[in-house]
Amino acid sequence: MTPSTVELIAPHGGALVDLFVPAEERERLRAHASELPSLQLSERCACDLEMLAVGGFSPLKGFMGRADYVRVLDEMRLADGHLFPIPITLPVEPSPDIRVGAEIALRDSKNDLLAVMRIDEVYEWDRHELAEKVLGTQDLRHPLVSEMERWGPLNVAGPIRMLKLPAHFDYRELRLTPAETRARLEAIGQANVVAFQTRNPLHRAHEELTKRATEEVGGVLLLHPVVGMTRPGDVDHYTRVRTYKVLTQRHYDPSRVLLALAPFAMRMGGPREALWHAVIRRNYGASHLIVGRDHASPGVDSNGKPFWGPYDAQELVARFSTELGMGMVPFRELVYLKDEQRYEESTRVPEGAETTTLSGTQVRDDFLNSGRLLPEWFTRPAVAEILAEAYPPTHRQGVCLWFTGLSGAGKSTTADVLTVLLLEHGRQVTMLDGDVVRTHLSKGLGFSKEDRDTNIRRIGYVASEIVRHGGFAVCAAVSPYRTTRNDVRSLVGKDNYIEVFVNTPLEVCEDRDTKGMYAKARRGEIRQFTGIDDPYEAPLHAEITIDTVTHSAEENARRILRYLQERGFVRHDAVGDSLHAS
Repeated sequence: MTPSTVELIAPHGGALVDLFVPAEERERLRAHASELPSLQLSERCACDLEMLAVGGFSPLKGFMGRADYVRVLDEMRLADGHLFPIPITLPVEPSPDIRVGAEIALRDSKNDLLAVMRIDEVYEWDRHELAEKVLGTQDLRHPLVSEMERWGPLNVAGPIRMLKLPAHFDYRELRLTPAETRARLEAIGQANVVAFQTRNPLHRAHEELTKRATEEVGGVLLLHPVVGMTRPGDVDHYTRVRTYKVLTQRHYDPSRVLLALAPFAMRMGGPREALWHAVIRRNYGASHLIVGRDHASPGVDSNGKPFWGPYDAQELVARFSTELGMGMVPFRELVYLKDEQRYEESTRVPEGAETTTLSGTQVRDDFLNSGRLLPEWFTRPAVAEILAEAYPPTHRQGVCLWFTGLSGAGKSTTADVLTVLLLEHGRQVTMLDGDVVRTHLSKGLGFSKEDRDTNIRRIGYVASEIVRHGGFAVCAAVSPYRTTRNDVRSLVGKDNYIEVFVNTPLEVCEDRDTKGMYAKARRGEIRQFTGIDDPYEAPLHAEITIDTVTHSAEENARRILRYLQERGFVRHDAVGDSLHAS
């Protein structure tokens, strides 16, 4: 039997989950926690813990046990029948400390104590099953599919005693809990609340859409951007929130809008995630949710195709709208009527009217990456200025160039030549060679699959930080596994990651082997050597593939340089280019 809407959490009433221990017990619990084994939470799990603690995931009271997990995968419901489409779990590695009946201290990435959990369940989970049932794909270009490869193989569950939330020092006045948000909305006094979920800056079309939706439901807008984890490569939340603040202060009726921040971690789960967003916004006091085309989509798969149909999310939310007690407002496509200087729904454009639009690619390439302000008809000037500050022109953006191939393929040789050419063209370059990194950053790691993955992810993390600060990271590492390379792609951001497959045959690599490593591997003196007794998974969709047999390192490096110039990451140097041409 399906629970009633009132039992779920009514939009304007009902108790929210509260995991905090009473104030008088906290010192005793902190002292107790100091004697317990600790589990350092990933960024995702820390976001989930915060949402559990404040009631954002109500009626869920903790990380899911097996019964909840299995039913959510299969039916999008908790074991007791409540609608809940996304699994919220705490994956861990096997350890003597991970056992039923034990207690563990839950800490954030900085080792701050957040909570104590008693383990009531420990159970195995299958990442392929989760990916297929929740995301509908096992494509490694989906960022969560890649990320799951580094989650532990066990899930743990049990009652949580919360001591404090993860620390946030930004936008404190906007970080409202569900209870605080509902109180603010009730004080405004409108019967209906339409929530807008966003992880992007708002342009004029979004502004117009949200205002129309507010009028349509006869209520107030809850502008509720996600400030936890979003899609890799998205505009950072610091920049986005600055744009939301200036918009709500200057261009919305203050009596019809509430800006609050949602600290959860997105899964980019398409239709299921849209339904999950409805559950979450119901807990924050909304009665309606705006659902967009391709809602919560990570983009396209390895074959360039969308992961879901454009309206799948709207259809799923509409199907469960009555049970949720949440109305679904579809995100309608708006176009700008140039002569009338206004926006209109694409299906209601007068015959013969001249319309103007900008695609996401045009916004990125023709304006932001070119150092041009977005036009006023498309984006409010104050928002355009904030985005221009955060988006340097392409030739000043960070880039990760990732060379992969067998040992001896010619990765480092080509990368060394390319590094010189990039310096010649004015880019600042950091070279991250696999062998050099193992001497320093990854000293002590072996060559098991786990250690190789750890080494590559360390290189990827350093590269992502270089890219984030506008630098050029040239990485040369065997990196034999597709999953790990795609994980690095997601970490860096797909728009600023370029994979170079150095496609050199194994027999050529063996002939070039001055260190005799292949010979030792053939004799069995070295185990788990890539290409001999451990596989090399060649890229399926590398941006560039080079041949080091028929082309020299300099020829290949200059070809890559031309590609970077075509993408705008390196400026054309007219003098230098004419000299090389001569």
